[in-house]
Amino acid sequence: MLELICFAEEAAPANDAAAIGRPSANDGYRGPERRCRPSPLTGLLAAMLDEIDYGMLLVADGLHLLHANHVARAELDAEHPLQVLGHELRARQPHDVAPLHGALTDACRRRLRRLVTLGDGSQRVCLAVVPIPAPGDATPTSALVMLGKRQVCQQLSVEAFARSHALTPMETLVLKALCSGTRPGEIALQHSVALSTVRSQVGSIRNKTGAENIGALVRMVALLPPMVGALRRSLPAVADHRPARAVAAGCG
Repeated sequence: MLELICFAEEAAPANDAAAIGRPSANDGYRGPERRCRPSPLTGLLAAMLDEIDYGMLLVADGLHLLHANHVARAELDAEHPLQVLGHELRARQPHDVAPLHGALTDACRRRLRRLVTLGDGSQRVCLAVVPIPAPGDATPTSALVMLGKRQVCQQLSVEAFARSHALTPMETLVLKALCSGTRPGEIALQHSVALSTVRSQVGSIRNKTGAENIGALVRMVALLPPMVGALRRSLPAVADHRPARAVAAGCG
């Protein structure tokens, strides 16, 4: 990401200098080694991406990883269909190489947006690959790879939604269960309560949130902005997992 920011700063017009934190030409020559020094904006942009509960990776020339946000670094474990070896994006399984290669090629060379599904079984994941043109360059050489959601409703968003509507702890548990697809009868069995109790709690949730029915309630939660917890474990800047079956999948 730092490489991209530095490039944008060099390409920006002089009258836009204040917007990106670079001095104008009247301030004198700073030298390339100082122009590419990390700016406050670089850190703010990285921190902003870390607060979004979607995994996002910025890839240059279809292979070289420039930046991965916190969620992407957390998700790309040794079993994920995508792997990062050093600073290169790889497909874990051989049969995923061609789809990933095609999506990255279309984004980097043809300015086409693609959805691609990689992996098998519980590790199956959908990716969105979007072309990212460099400033002043009509031909994209970079792509944004966005990882698909693993669940309809994110837990932190559900909890924030529950607090904002003054739901009780039990109502919050019922809401989480409904958002995961659990039926009221199953919720009653799981918590050893009568079905009428769960129905009463669902009614209370609907009254507090204004939802007409359970389907509308789940849709309300599913449309909430993705949020990341304030307490996150420390992760390296770029994941570096080395499974034996990882295969290169660049645009070259």
